[in-house]
Amino acid sequence: MSKLNIAIVGAGIAGLTLAASLRKLGMDAVIYEQAPGFARVGAAIQLTPNAVRVLRGLGIEDYLRARSFLPDVGYNRDWDTGAVTFLHPMGQQTEGRYGAPDLSMHRAELRGALASLVPEHAIQFGRTLVGFDPVADGVRLDFADGSHAVADGLVGADGIHSVVRASMVGAEPLRVTGQVAYRAVYRSARLGRDIDDRVKWWGPDRHIVSYKIDPRRDELYFIASTPEPEFRTESWSAPGELDVLLAAYEGFHPDARLILESAPSVHKWAMIEREPLDGWTTGRTILIGDAAHPMLPYMAQGAGASMEDAVVLARCLQGGGGDRDSINTAFQACDRIRRPRTTEIQLGARRNLWMRTATDTDTDRIYGYDAWTVPLQ
Repeated sequence: MSKLNIAIVGAGIAGLTLAASLRKLGMDAVIYEQAPGFARVGAAIQLTPNAVRVLRGLGIEDYLRARSFLPDVGYNRDWDTGAVTFLHPMGQQTEGRYGAPDLSMHRAELRGALASLVPEHAIQFGRTLVGFDPVADGVRLDFADGSHAVADGLVGADGIHSVVRASMVGAEPLRVTGQVAYRAVYRSARLGRDIDDRVKWWGPDRHIVSYKIDPRRDELYFIASTPEPEFRTESWSAPGELDVLLAAYEGFHPDARLILESAPSVHKWAMIEREPLDGWTTGRTILIGDAAHPMLPYMAQGAGASMEDAVVLARCLQGGGGDRDSINTAFQACDRIRRPRTTEIQLGARRNLWMRTATDTDTDRIYGYDAWTVPLQ
């Protein structure tokens, strides 16, 4: 019996994790990505223990651990007084409790490590999906350049503006939050002095999160969310205005403002999401990652949830014996297993209360999840 061949649309974290997981479990996949190649976007990422377990299963935990920052503690501080409102232990305490650490790194490090597990020929850049249809032997994909491909099954991992999702469920409105996120990565030396390695400054309707992202503490990342309802641009590369950002945080504690003032430049994007779906799959097509459950960043679970989706989907396909006739059943199983969890995280992130105080957390349920061993029944 020939190997199952899966088409993945999108070479983001979800798509790369799925391709790597399928190969690990003896199945083939080809990723179709509309971009001409990978670009080093100036953003960082926090991976909590549930996400790190995915890396461990793929054999890249040690590689990324050596390129990441492992915070010992995370501080919550009041926006104007600087008082510590909650201190959550990380580092050895997190690893001791969950068997895996928290890692903070540049997003490009994660993407590069995942891409290294996928053969070059299995990532096809410059392939923009414009439509797909079921055919007798699987799914036919149509691309903007007039080319076509046929696969046994199709996975939409193409983000919040997913073409696959739009074809499956039709037009649906984005949920515009009215918040804008400013972000930057820069050399920590620009600060001129030491600050908390990881901190969230909580204001009435805005916040700042910052953390180091490399083992030497040489680089700092921050994301600052503030109301700006008239701004609707969603590109991660849209430039922001430092003077506008600083004005939005007038009155914040000097240590909080220092984080913003030290940035040489910033980017910003409108924070948007979609409502949870009632189902991710139809026929031989399924959604994962941001295509299925785009979420706000307030629980630091966007990438982790996407990686979990990928592993569970690969395991469901393996559980069907890699048989083409079992694809529908495997996709339905993944939907049944994953959707309740991601819906809970989506709605929890929307509330932006995660880890504000000791009573606003249920870390065991989130961090204790293991996509490699979760029951598939």
